[in-house]
Amino acid sequence: MQKRYYPFSKYLKETFNKKVYKITLDGGFNCPNRDGTISSGGCIFCDETGSYSRCNCSKNSIQTQIKESMLKLSEQFKAEAFMAYFQSYSNTYAPIEKLKEIYDSVFFDEKIVSISIGTRPDCVDKEKLNLISTYKHPWIEYGLQSANNKTLELINRGHDFECFKKAVKETKKRNIKVCAHIILGLENETKKDMLETAKKLAELEIDGIKIHMLTILKDSPLAKIYEKQPFYLMNMEQYAEIVCDILEILPPTTTIQRIAGTGYSETTLQPKWVNRRFEILNLIDKIMLQRNSYQGQNYICKKD
Repeated sequence: MQKRYYPFSKYLKETFNKKVYKITLDGGFNCPNRDGTISSGGCIFCDETGSYSRCNCSKNSIQTQIKESMLKLSEQFKAEAFMAYFQSYSNTYAPIEKLKEIYDSVFFDEKIVSISIGTRPDCVDKEKLNLISTYKHPWIEYGLQSANNKTLELINRGHDFECFKKAVKETKKRNIKVCAHIILGLENETKKDMLETAKKLAELEIDGIKIHMLTILKDSPLAKIYEKQPFYLMNMEQYAEIVCDILEILPPTTTIQRIAGTGYSETTLQPKWVNRRFEILNLIDKIMLQRNSYQGQNYICKKD
């Protein structure tokens, strides 16, 4: 079925005219919100893996991780080219010389056509952004989670929305594309709060977005909070409805990089439905079809 939103896979096909797949990489980075530089304990929703997919391990070199993934993705999905994606923790949290060494190491094969770097908006500066801008088709993925500063304080994020906004503007100045991560269902957030986050991202003309449902992971600070005093978590239908509302608000050019993921059931305490990826995607398609809606239909273009 033709999607009523702009999937990232379509963007990749349009940009490179071939099948491009992401290779998730572990660069061995840390996070200033976990090592005590900003605060102790880190973001309350994050477990010890730094929300990593467990696909690779920093015990292996970057090139070994890439070679193994290239072989697997080529065999399973007929992948023709690849985007190197540094995922776990804050992948700009190191001296510039170390960053250059790590980023340079991914481009040993011409099939690597792009680089994507997951990090925090308070872990970049002009020097780091200038470096990233020198690579082929660069993306930066910034964790925002919410545009509500009270929520950011509640989840121990360690930065405010203004920090995110400044980082996005500096990044886009250098022709680096920006993907924002947000979480739906954070404690004390209303539907209005979640849609307000989408509106602010639309105003920034964000290039991509990953939408996550709040997931309570084993061994995370949030797990201890939830076990002590459980709070309400949205069901799948409520989540899908709000995702559709958000898609309608975002610019039609914003690439939708994630609205449902393949989680790990052994580490997920609640809600269990978050691991039913295809069921969630089908429900979102069904709702948009029923509404006869599409991405960007409620987008208000900013005026110069």
